[in-house]
Amino acid sequence: MNYLQVVQVIVRTPEPHGIANQPWQKPEVAQERLAQAVGESLRNEENSDPLQKFRAIGIDFLRWAFANPTHFQVISARAMIEFDRPTLRDSNDGLRATMNQLLTEAAAKGHLRPGDLSRHVLGGRALVCGLARMHIDGQFPSWGIDSANSFNESIAMFDQFIASISA
Repeated sequence: MNYLQVVQVIVRTPEPHGIANQPWQKPEVAQERLAQAVGESLRNEENSDPLQKFRAIGIDFLRWAFANPTHFQVISARAMIEFDRPTLRDSNDGLRATMNQLLTEAAAKGHLRPGDLSRHVLGGRALVCGLARMHIDGQFPSWGIDSANSFNESIAMFDQFIASISA
């Protein structure tokens, strides 16, 4: 079963609020919901440009993290979870492989500046993870960005990153 097939079997539900240690706080649930959000972005992206699909993944990652802060915190705290379990590792590897594939296609079409594709993928992932963490931690106001506008500002920053790697 490939990554998109796995994503298609996941049912999307909003993050519930409540007592710690509920089933929805399990890393597998959080990773599945992230995989679903990313899979939906790829299915809904009508543009065939691989950079636009890469952008859609980043934006939907941000949307998912902003809407599901507990899930984001669960899967981003790798020291606190057994990340090497196959379900978590396979899902993460599938996402990374999809991002690598999209940037490989973009490079083949001449849409990327010269550079190490794996660094572009890591840079994009680091940026959206960092922006999500800043939002969850309430750091945007200290940077002069109203919390209510932090999602739109995060998209603008991710767009700037994509522009910086684009040919």
